[in-house]
Formats: sequence, structure tokens, C-alpha cells
Amino acid sequence: MLSTAAEEDPEGGRRRDPNNGGETTTATTPDLRWRSWIIPIVVIANVVVFIVVMYFNDCPHKSHHCLAKFLGRFSFESFKSNPLLGPSSSTLEKMGALAWGKIVHKRQVWRLFTCMWLHAGVIHLLANMCCVAFIGVRLEQQFGFVRVGTIYLVSGFCGSILSCLFLQNAISVGASSALFGLLGAMLSELLINWTTYDNKGVALVMLLVIVGVNLGLGTLPPVDNFAHIGGFLGGFLLGFLLLIHPQFEWEENRVSLMPGTIVKPKYNTCQLVLCIIASIVFVAGFTSGLVILFRGDNLNRYCKWCHKLSYSSKSQWT
Repeated sequence: MLSTAAEEDPEGGRRRDPNNGGETTTATTPDLRWRSWIIPIVVIANVVVFIVVMYFNDCPHKSHHCLAKFLGRFSFESFKSNPLLGPSSSTLEKMGALAWGKIVHKRQVWRLFTCMWLHAGVIHLLANMCCVAFIGVRLEQQFGFVRVGTIYLVSGFCGSILSCLFLQNAISVGASSALFGLLGAMLSELLINWTTYDNKGVALVMLLVIVGVNLGLGTLPPVDNFAHIGGFLGGFLLGFLLLIHPQFEWEENRVSLMPGTIVKPKYNTCQLVLCIIASIVFVAGFTSGLVILFRGDNLNRYCKWCHKLSYSSKSQWT
């Protein structure tokens, strides 16, 4: 079973608008300053990559047990080989799936990145892309393609690293690590901009429930939950750095420019402290993760119960 995001706006609180006399506006209709284009490109790219993978999979010429044979070389592997209507595990591995042995021993570092563009099947692809579009478009419209695109790519990379540190006898593919990065960024955005929201408790509870349910589903087969956790943590820390809002008083003073106006700091002390802590933790975690990975170490040696956080099998879909 695949993890999916609930179709609810996790930021259900209300945000004060300094340009509207301090009145509140619902977070479901935020101030959209950018047109979303990077997320649609991401969705299209994932679909194109899946078609290319199916072309090279060419099931009819490699197996006698294929589904939807009328599709020719785009037909699917049997349900026994892949219940998600997609290619074989061997094809995914050749095309860039996450594989610890190839990354550590053969130095194929590019797999940490390419795995997030591969999907195990049509069902897997649709589930991930619907969630990415639902969450990502809203974030991009509010914060722009540079920040959201950075969070998507870097958090996906973080998910790949954590997955390799715990799952070393399986291959893994999927965009869920990047998707969970967006969810983590939404949570940190709510926390670092806490004073700008009304109904803070409702918004926080809704978002935590969505994340908790998805992480819970990640323990079911054959989902790579470590990629989810790594992506979420990466996005959560990056959100503090990239999704911070200036104080309303600073924006009002900048617009008014009235003589004698007391200039407020752009960010309050709490926001700055959270940024500094997030920066330190992210750099330390990212660097140490890479070092441990290329040393070939297995974190299961130090955490005897961590394997329970994710289902273990030959193939992992994220």
C-alpha cells in the first residue's frame, strides 16, 4: 500500500493580512504571488520517465507472463512480479533505482537522485503525482519555484540517504521522499510563522494527523518508510530556512514610510533562532549521513528496533 496525503488543507488556520487593515483571511485562499510551473513540470517529467522505463522494459520480449499485451512493449509485468502495473525490478535497477551496493561499492552516486523520478507502476505513479500536485502547487504559488523546487529536490535526496543507511538489501524507487519533504516544509512554515496565523491549534493538529497517518501507512508492505522519514526531516528543516515570512509590522512600515515611523526588525528573535538551529542541524545531519553512507555502515547495528519503521522486502516503493 502506498502512502498518500489526505485531501484537506493542513493549514486550516486564518492568516492576518497587513494590506487589508489587519483583517484575517483564510489560509485556503493565501496571497498567491507566483504562477505554479515547476510542480507541473515535475509531474510531466515523472510521467515521461515512466513511459521511457516501460519502453525499455519490453515485457513481451522478456517474459511470457505479461498484462495488457495489446500495449506491445509497453505491457505490464504479471501481478506476481509487480502488482502495481509496471516494469520489473531488474529494469528499475538498471534505470537508476536506489541500490545501496551500487552506490557504495560502485560509486553510482547519481542513484540517490534518479530513484525519485522512477515509479514501480501506474498505480504508484498516479498516487504520488496526485499528492505532489495537490500539495506542491499551493506551496509554489505562495513561495515561488526556487524555494519549493529546492525543498522538493533536496528533501528527496535526504530521503534517499536515510533509506540507504537502513535498507541495504533492497532497491527503492518513488517520489514520496520529496512529497514528504513538502509536508515537512508545510509544518515548519506553520511553526516559524506562528504569530501570523489564527486557529493555530487546528492547523497544527490537522497537519500532524496527515503526516502521522502517512507515516503509519509507510510501515505496510512494500513501502520504504525510511525514505519518507528522511524526506520529511529534510523538508522540515529546510522549511525553517526557506519559507519564513517577515513580520507584518515590518511590511507595514516598509509600505508606509511615514516620518518618525519606528522601524521593526524584519524577523523576530524566535524566527532567527529557529533558522540558526535548523541550519546547524541540517548541515550536520546531511554531512554525517553522507559520511556514514560511503563508509558502508548500517545504522541497524545501532538501532535494534528501527527496522520496524519500514517493511523489508526485495523491492521498495516510496
